[in-house]
Amino acid sequence: MSRASTDAPLNAFLQSPLQGFDWQSLARAPGAADGVLACELAHLGYVIVRGRADDADFLERVGSVLGSPLPTGPTSFARWSHGAALWLSPDEWMLVCPRAARDGWVGSLNAALAGVFAQVVDVSGGFTTLRLAGKDHVRLLRHLGPYDFERLQIGRCVGTVFSKATVSVVRADAAGVLLVFRRSFADYVWRLVERAARPYGLCVVTPQHCADPLFAPLLEAA
Repeated sequence: MSRASTDAPLNAFLQSPLQGFDWQSLARAPGAADGVLACELAHLGYVIVRGRADDADFLERVGSVLGSPLPTGPTSFARWSHGAALWLSPDEWMLVCPRAARDGWVGSLNAALAGVFAQVVDVSGGFTTLRLAGKDHVRLLRHLGPYDFERLQIGRCVGTVFSKATVSVVRADAAGVLLVFRRSFADYVWRLVERAARPYGLCVVTPQHCADPLFAPLLEAA
């Protein structure tokens, strides 16, 4: 399923939407005074799948490709063999996978859904993910959006807004959250995070220093 050999030359030219902040030189090991840890999980694959959640044929065909069913409950997500599926709305899901594997999954899904009322679109060029962790990450989230983030349980994701940016907030563990948003808003979202985190101490880290169980393994697979 992987297209690593095909994508390898292209990956050499990929640039993070946050490259202008020179994160590599800013990254350091976190200290006791750092209440918020932040890192970008760059260059993942993002695929939108649309179809009817009440269409058993659609769900069965997608599940046969992924090896596990799509989540059908609001604010839910599910792990599948090579990634995660986020529930976005009653007829829309986002699949997150290693970037090198996205073409294979898109092709397999399109083949499986032939003749079914459905749509599969690779949107990898339009999204990125930021990981926020640390003892004060929930306090930070209170400043960023109107959702009651204390009530966001492990295994849930919610769509909300940070000022003018639409963000999916995913909680895969108790240590932190994942923020999935359009890369065109990356500079805007990061400046909001940087400003709101000043009272708590912000530490830019590598993904290894605040790894999550959902997306971080996809970087290793890439």
